[in-house]
Amino acid sequence: MSKNPPDPDGHRGLVVNTASVAAFEGQVGQAAYSASKGGIVAMTLPIARDLAPLGIRVVTIAPGLFSTPLLAGLPERVRSFLGGQVPFPSRLGQPAEFAHLVQALAENPMVNGEVVRLDGALRMQP
Repeated sequence: MSKNPPDPDGHRGLVVNTASVAAFEGQVGQAAYSASKGGIVAMTLPIARDLAPLGIRVVTIAPGLFSTPLLAGLPERVRSFLGGQVPFPSRLGQPAEFAHLVQALAENPMVNGEVVRLDGALRMQP
């Protein structure tokens, strides 16, 4: 990526990491998962600063409850319950919404070193 030709602002690329809201609200029994996602969150700004001289930005998305193949394997009543935990919109996130955020981050060169929650205001219970 550092060898890409720079645009007029010197921008050569973007790294988009995925963490989870568990980085902020780890649940009982998920200490290792929460810690691993917290590590991704914690490295976002330092790596953005390390790569800034090369014209490479680094951002992290911390999604909440999304409709994924893993959740698709759960019974509908469980998926509905999980979606109901999201304040607004009160449903599971859709993959296209995640992709839309990636596109917006890619298009805005001033977003760098930032962690963006994509969770409908969800705060996980213990």
